[in-house]
This record gives sequence, structure tokens and C-alpha cells, in this order.
Amino acid sequence: MLYEKPVYQPMGDRSLLVELGDEIHMAVHERVRRLFLAIKQASPDTLLYAVPGYCSLLLVFDPLSTTSDRIRKTINDLFHHLDKFELPEPANIEIPVAYGGKYGPDLLWVAEYHKTTPEDIISQHTQNSYNVYMIGFIPGFPYMGELPETLETPRKKTPRMAVPGGSVGLAQKQTGIYPSQSPGGWQIIGRTPLHLFDPSKNPPSLLKMGDRVRFFRITEEEMSHWQR
Repeated sequence: MLYEKPVYQPMGDRSLLVELGDEIHMAVHERVRRLFLAIKQASPDTLLYAVPGYCSLLLVFDPLSTTSDRIRKTINDLFHHLDKFELPEPANIEIPVAYGGKYGPDLLWVAEYHKTTPEDIISQHTQNSYNVYMIGFIPGFPYMGELPETLETPRKKTPRMAVPGGSVGLAQKQTGIYPSQSPGGWQIIGRTPLHLFDPSKNPPSLLKMGDRVRFFRITEEEMSHWQR
């Protein structure tokens, strides 16, 4: 549900959470994107940075030069004029993935959970395109969705201590990619050879909020070629 007006939650003495809705939905997402764009264009000098989420924005400010009340007033003023901020067309990104085998250790389990075949899971995953709702958890990790009901899959009961970088996973209504090795509880169905995060590049993240992603299948041999 979209909120009629922003809901504010203080997060310490220098941060303010601005909630714009309470569900993963494109209408909420577009409002988050518009407010994020409005903040970037307004460039209030007392605001250090903003971090967008599924339904909210975290605002970090300098408490020595402003107050949370002044930040709220700035956001309220921007909120009432969000229609003036036109969102750019989403970038369409294609991501190669080697599914199953050593790259997708949970593919068979996911297929059994949905009472279908691994090939059907792969076909469904590659037929759809996914919106990048936010980047988080670890640098460059894209939270994407929404998955069709036939792919909605629970997280693992026991997370792995180490998920290889590039791993493509499913969790509830989401699909995502681990940019680097980390612990994780998503069901891993494949791996991409692409590097999603490189701190030496500008921007460092391959994907950003609002992008559209489509996966395409490659073989293990092609995966080895990509990795050279």
C-alpha cells in the first residue's frame, strides 16, 4: 500500500528513515525512485546521502548543521511535487548464467519443491525480466523481482557459510546475485561470470535501482570461457 504522506522513523542522531509504503510493489518502488531523484536534483547541502530500499529511503545528515525537523520539511516539500520529476527509462541488462551442476547446487531441490523439472525452472527464470528494486546486503547485491508464483521459493533452513561470488539465487518473490563470496541463505540455481561490483570503477556496481534484468543460459564450457 502507498502511504498518503511520508512516515518518518528516527534512526539515531544523524539518520532518518522515510517510509513511503508497506509492500513490495512497483507503485511504491516508483515513488521511492522519484523521491530519490528529487533529493539528488535538489542537492540539500545538509544531507550527506540517501540510501533507497524497497519501500523507504534512509537519509543521513550532518547533525551539526541541520536537524531532523528541517530534513522532514525538505522531504515534505519535495514529496508534494514528485510528479515534476520524470524517471529515466530503465536500462535493460542481460546476464549470462550457467545453471545447475556445480554452479547451481540447489536447482534440483527447487525443481522438486515446485514438482517440476530443472529444465522448467531454468526456462521460467530466463523467460521473465526482473526489476532491480534496490542494491544492498553486500555491495552490489541486486534485489530483483518479482518472481512468478511458480518460482516463489523459501530460503534455505540453514544458510551456507560461504556462497561463491556470481551465484544466482531465489528467495520468496525475489531473485538476486551474490557479487562476492559471503554467507547466504538463498537457493542457488546458477552462477554468472560477470563481476557485479568493482570498487575501481565509477559507478562500482554493474546494476542500479530501476534497471531491468533478463537472464540467459550459457553452458559450463562457455562459463569457463567467460572467466578467462
